[in-house]
Amino acid sequence: MKKENSYSTTIGMLERRKPLDLLFPLQGNAKSRESDEEVPKMTTLDRLRAGVVLARDAVKAVSVTAMEALREGVALIGIADKNELVDPFQNLDAPIWSEQPPQELLKLAYQYCEKLTIQEAGNFYHSFKYLPDEQRLAMCAVYAFCRRADDIADGDWADRFPGSIGQTDPEAVAYREQLEALQNRGTILDEESYLNKITQLFFFRKKLSTCYTDVYSTDPVFLALKDTVERYGIARNVFDDLISGMEDDLYNNRYRTFDELYDYCYRVASVVGLMCIEIYGYNDPLAKKYAESWGIFMQLTNVLRDVGEDIERDRVYLPLDELEKNGILESELDGKVVLNKTWEPYCYHYARRARTYLDEARQLLPLLPRRTRYSPAAMIAFYDKILRQIEKEQGDVFTKRVKLNKLQKMSLAAAVYIRHRMLPRILDPVWNGLARIGILPSV
Repeated sequence: MKKENSYSTTIGMLERRKPLDLLFPLQGNAKSRESDEEVPKMTTLDRLRAGVVLARDAVKAVSVTAMEALREGVALIGIADKNELVDPFQNLDAPIWSEQPPQELLKLAYQYCEKLTIQEAGNFYHSFKYLPDEQRLAMCAVYAFCRRADDIADGDWADRFPGSIGQTDPEAVAYREQLEALQNRGTILDEESYLNKITQLFFFRKKLSTCYTDVYSTDPVFLALKDTVERYGIARNVFDDLISGMEDDLYNNRYRTFDELYDYCYRVASVVGLMCIEIYGYNDPLAKKYAESWGIFMQLTNVLRDVGEDIERDRVYLPLDELEKNGILESELDGKVVLNKTWEPYCYHYARRARTYLDEARQLLPLLPRRTRYSPAAMIAFYDKILRQIEKEQGDVFTKRVKLNKLQKMSLAAAVYIRHRMLPRILDPVWNGLARIGILPSV
């Protein structure tokens, strides 16, 4: 094989510079998206906080950061105590409690969710660790729900559903048959994996029902989630939509158009934003539109970052019609695509389109109370930096995973918290000026 054709030349090829022009321009918004609404005047009721609350929050943030740095230092020298994540109710055979369990058990459920979040959510936990305790724990419950659903659909998590007979359960069988009729297509998985995952998702949805009835799940995730949805009034449809998005992954591993990808992104990411804003608090209904855009931006970034990993699992989330019209072959997505002269401009235009949703996501922040808006701001900052890094690497998402290290996450979270929680608005122009030259995050 000639050296010029070897994949080992990838890094050198990435150093080239060329006009970032596409044969087929990428479309911006999906056709399924609702039309823009007139932006009402912003409310200021929740932005004014007593000085004592601000001071207390600042002290807490410093304490959280110091303890986090200490834990990282201890882990670095190898003396950290890495306790295994254990379900506190794993020995219970019953799926529900018919009466409200004592507060001690609810506390255990929240602790389980928080520990799960710390272990699994590198980006997410840093984005809400400074929230007031009640809201932080609620975010952990929401994350734990999303994490477990994803682990079932896309991982090897074995969920527990006591009292059932598994795949032969009549309800589970009837549900699977109805879903297959609606999908009007077969599964992309082998039969054993498919039956296992679809059954788990069915019982996962049944557990969700306990959050909206007068019984209590013995699964710590759903016990904590029930308390969260009752406190913050989160509608069930957003949780159901997320499970539907996970079910989609059992039947579909290709997306023809951006409209199809948008629908998927809404189900697996925008609905998470809609869950979160109920915990953050808002008065303007326009916050829901911007929360939707927030989720679309994050998921579009995930799709681009994970192209290499997804193709190894026989999944392509990039719209196939766009790839084809720009001369990019699906068979190239194993890494050879970086040698295709169209790949870098495609990534550039893809990132530019993703940022149209980023611009709308930023408009969510003024609609949230100052005490909570740092949380989505931090997440936006994380993903904006990841997208910029992909562009800097000229679309090479194959030779290594593009991600932020722990120091970057900690420093970004702290900076965003200071900006949105502590700095007076009069300093916004100074911050924005430093952000334009890359010294501070532009959020």
